[in-house]
Amino acid sequence: MLIPGYNNKRGRRRLSRSQCVCITLLWALLCYVVLTTAPRIDGPVILMIVLSGALVFIPVVKALRKD
Repeated sequence: MLIPGYNNKRGRRRLSRSQCVCITLLWALLCYVVLTTAPRIDGPVILMIVLSGALVFIPVVKALRKD
C-alpha cells in the first residue's frame, strides 16, 4: 500500500520543514544548557556536542535535500 510521505524502504515518514526547524532549535537549546551549566568545557563535553550535532543534522540535511 502506498501512502504519500512514507519511504517505502524503511516505512518512515520524511521530516517536514517545520519538524527540521524544531529539532534544530531544541538541539541548540540543549547545547546552550550544557555549555552554560558545565563547570568547565573540556574534551568530553565538546565531543558530546559534536556527536549529538551529527546525529541531529545528518537526518535534517537529508530531509531538506529531498524537498
